[in-house]
Amino acid sequence: MKITKVEVFRLPTAQSKTNSPIGCRIYTDTGLYGDGEAGMAYGIGGSAAFGMVCDLAELVLGMDPLQTELIWETMYKKTFWGQNGGPVVFSGIAAIDVALWDIKGKYFNVPVYQLLGGKVRDKLRTYASQLQFGWGQTGVSEHLWAVTPEDYAYNVKLAVEEGFDAIKIDFFDRDEEGKPLSFLDTTGFLTPKQLKMVEARMKAAREAAGDEVDIIMENHSYPDALGAVQLAKLAEKYNILAFEEPNTPTPQTVEYIAKYSSVPIANGERIFSRWQYAEYFKKNLLQLAQPDIGNCGGISETKKICDMAHAFDVGVQVHAAGSPLATSVALQLECTIPNFIIHEHHTCNRMDTSVGLTKYNLQPENGCFTVPDLPGIGNEFLREAIDKAVLYKVIE
Repeated sequence: MKITKVEVFRLPTAQSKTNSPIGCRIYTDTGLYGDGEAGMAYGIGGSAAFGMVCDLAELVLGMDPLQTELIWETMYKKTFWGQNGGPVVFSGIAAIDVALWDIKGKYFNVPVYQLLGGKVRDKLRTYASQLQFGWGQTGVSEHLWAVTPEDYAYNVKLAVEEGFDAIKIDFFDRDEEGKPLSFLDTTGFLTPKQLKMVEARMKAAREAAGDEVDIIMENHSYPDALGAVQLAKLAEKYNILAFEEPNTPTPQTVEYIAKYSSVPIANGERIFSRWQYAEYFKKNLLQLAQPDIGNCGGISETKKICDMAHAFDVGVQVHAAGSPLATSVALQLECTIPNFIIHEHHTCNRMDTSVGLTKYNLQPENGCFTVPDLPGIGNEFLREAIDKAVLYKVIE
């Protein structure tokens, strides 16, 4: 079996040009095909990831799609910029790699999880993610962006009423008037007024959630280590499960934060390979690793990261903020790892911008996901969505 053609596309389905899924479809001479997704759909740089997938597609033409390890090493070491690469390189590798695993599962007529060692659990505990953006009705774009403590409490109650026993919120995303905070606002020591604002929101969220709901505190790497320690001290008072992305991830600054905080640290969407994770694990700087399959090299690399994390008693929650395809891929991997902690269900996966992209748009029930048993990754992009792509290229 050989790779004969690769379609690469960016789908015009989100609110802006800086938040649209980047996918690929790999075809073989047997008629089997597989779909993958690059993780740089949001923020700035998606067109670079699109170009990287196109470049890598040329490299893998003619290769046997079942040789995922050989192809991964080829993409990593034959590209010059692959070794010690960043999100553009690893997002490109990820899209190709996931599509290959999809083909492999279909070839052997089993779900990908069987090829990764089989399930160790049937249901995956799930948390409602990014509640500061709102938690609206599934398939509806309208949502309440939290500003006041009452807003935070309202969004938390919506998720808890659906059966979620864990949630994630950024308490330091906007000011008290609803204006987005800039890096000038979030860097350095935080003022008493800022801390008072954060604590009021945190307190409201905890009271709305109750004592039996876990809360993860999101920070999107906005603070630096100085402000992160101040935020961690607040988090200790409200029994926060994990402090996510407290600052720009570097081992030396995370070590400083960990020294002055008892709150477990979660990080990973800006750490892109097993080599970059290694230092965090060796120094016990992470308690919850959050590799994004779409930007750290795909299933092949993420499984290695998860296994490495297991050796250091580090839990895993795959970072999942892409299309419904990314959700399906995350579930295939997470159900196979003993050190799985929880699955992320982003509020964007409930909005109408996720409708019409993929064959399936899985949603959790009572705060849990069941893993699909279809061959491959269990999902694919719709042809009608691909045909509307704003960026599109065929490599053959």
